[in-house]
Amino acid sequence: MIRAVWNGTVLAEAEDAIVVEGRHYFPPDSLNREYFAESQTRTVCPWKGLAHYYTVTVDGETNVDAAWYYRHPSPLARKIKNYVAFWNGVVVEGFAPEENA
Repeated sequence: MIRAVWNGTVLAEAEDAIVVEGRHYFPPDSLNREYFAESQTRTVCPWKGLAHYYTVTVDGETNVDAAWYYRHPSPLARKIKNYVAFWNGVVVEGFAPEENA
C-alpha cells in the first residue's frame, strides 16, 4: 500500500500509483476528499498540459497547492488523467525504492 501523508494524516492511499518524473500520481478515488479544496492555481507543463491544484487542510493547518492533477492531459500523459501528485511537505510512503529511481 502506498500513502500520501501530511501533518500526520493520510491524504491518499492506494495499492499502486503511476510514477512520472519521480512523482507518484494517485488514482482519484484513493483521495480522502475531506482534506482537499480546489485551488485557483494553474500551471502548464510542456508535455503534460494544464495542471490544476488542490489546497490541503488538516486539523486547521493549510498546505496551499500541495497537490495537482491534469483534467485534460496531452495525449502523451493520458494515463495520469485526474491522478493526483503531491509536494510541499507531503510525504509518499510505502513504495519500493526502485520505483523512485
